[in-house]
Amino acid sequence: MNAPRPLIAVIDDDESVRESLPDLLRELAFDVVAFASAEEFLDSAQLGQTRCLILDVTMPGMTGPELNRELRRRGTRIPTIFITADETVRPSLLEEGAIECLFKPFGEEALVDALQTALNVR
Repeated sequence: MNAPRPLIAVIDDDESVRESLPDLLRELAFDVVAFASAEEFLDSAQLGQTRCLILDVTMPGMTGPELNRELRRRGTRIPTIFITADETVRPSLLEEGAIECLFKPFGEEALVDALQTALNVR
């Protein structure tokens, strides 16, 4: 019997990211759910099953860092990999507990390294 595949949640307001990134993650043997907003993720049934978040920094409504803080406020700790085009935010995101902050466009190897780190945190 196969071990369950880790569930990765991709949260990004960019539809192309929500389509392409989950396809790549499935090829890498992960289960994936994608959400267009932080609020949609917070209201989802997958919240408690998610092993890692891949989270856009800048989104309408609740931003990625705000979602991360809200999860901590609720006592929910999910290893988080941020994705952004803004390199200046990396130090503060890592200081707040992010596993990694990848800059768009990022390569598959950088993503795999970040996921391995995130999934070994627990």
